[in-house]
Amino acid sequence: MWIGSSPQAIAARLSALFEALDEQRPGERADRATRTLLAAVAQAEPATLGDVAKAAGRGAPATSRAVDTLVRSGLVDRAPDPDNRRRLALRLTEEGRALLAKRGTAADGLVQRIGRLAQSELRAVERGIEILERLAKYPPPTTKAGR
Repeated sequence: MWIGSSPQAIAARLSALFEALDEQRPGERADRATRTLLAAVAQAEPATLGDVAKAAGRGAPATSRAVDTLVRSGLVDRAPDPDNRRRLALRLTEEGRALLAKRGTAADGLVQRIGRLAQSELRAVERGIEILERLAKYPPPTTKAGR
């Protein structure tokens, strides 16, 4: 442990650690984004593009491109809405439902690595996470340049 490290040094080390962990979990963001979109479709079936964009917290153009990818991947069906010819109805395919129901994630490797730690190390990691969670609740600082 480095006693007396500056906030800048700690932030740099933490950022580097997060980047290294992200590199070791390829596809995690894509998997999470896919699951978010599939859940949004499932929530409002037959969903419209607007329903999915709102539920996923994304803009319509980005959602449209992502849904196109899900359709090409066979995870979502897109068909004309029988009640409104100008709208498309989105539904999960069986493959999409299976993927959404699957519990395994790209973080499984991290779970295995954490499982190798001693109990004292697990407690220390858990305490660190508690501190980081508390830190995440603080509002970001405002800068004078933005005024």
